[in-house]
Amino acid sequence: MATETPVKAGKTVKFIITRQDSPEAAPYTEEFELPYRPNMNVISALMEIQRNPVKTDGAKTTPVVWESNCLEEVCGACSMVINGKPRQACSALVDKLEQPVRVAPMSTFPVVRDLVINRERMFNALKRVKAWIPIDGTYDLGPGPRMAETKRQWAYELSKCMTCGVCLEACPNVNDRSSFIGPAAISQVRLFNAHPTGEMNKAERLETLMEDGGIEGCGNSQNCVRSCPKGIPLTTSIAAINRDTTAQLFKNWLSF
Repeated sequence: MATETPVKAGKTVKFIITRQDSPEAAPYTEEFELPYRPNMNVISALMEIQRNPVKTDGAKTTPVVWESNCLEEVCGACSMVINGKPRQACSALVDKLEQPVRVAPMSTFPVVRDLVINRERMFNALKRVKAWIPIDGTYDLGPGPRMAETKRQWAYELSKCMTCGVCLEACPNVNDRSSFIGPAAISQVRLFNAHPTGEMNKAERLETLMEDGGIEGCGNSQNCVRSCPKGIPLTTSIAAINRDTTAQLFKNWLSF
């Protein structure tokens, strides 16, 4: 039978959470003070606030709204800005965070409510570059083509992307004044162009990245690769796609 982790007597943790009641409403902050428990993460703290939404001054408030799913840093749902850094709330341990813990929604995406954001921009970018393998699944095609082991190893690293949006939040070139597609979509183009079946659409994906808002929007700040929770080599992908788009440009020119 599971037992509750004992609360350390007298010790508390303070949270300052940026909230927003609707997409049109103005943001505001609320402070909460919770009893400390060993091995707390930000999600467990938000759950505690949800159970008992009482602010530091004793006033009752509405439960904070956020998104989470796997709690294992795999799904990417619980992305938020914690102490100024975009990251996953499930892997943000309170013991390793400076107090008070400041939690806010990612600013690159429109806020739906509190810490819930609309990631449509990121998903539209993936649609734009056709980040999938187009095969006919209506009948058995037999085993697919094999990928060379050396290529499979680095392609596997790119496939770890969980569309969390952290790289877009960290990138200074992704904002509401820019149409830059972002590092995640560029890296996915490299992944699917490396696939023996996906490379049939290689030119089409590269042409998309050669349009306005494509790879030319990257300013090489390298914030994306430093912030990626899965350690994906995003800048390596951007450099590789830069070469591929240049080659595609010459190919187009020579085909006239």
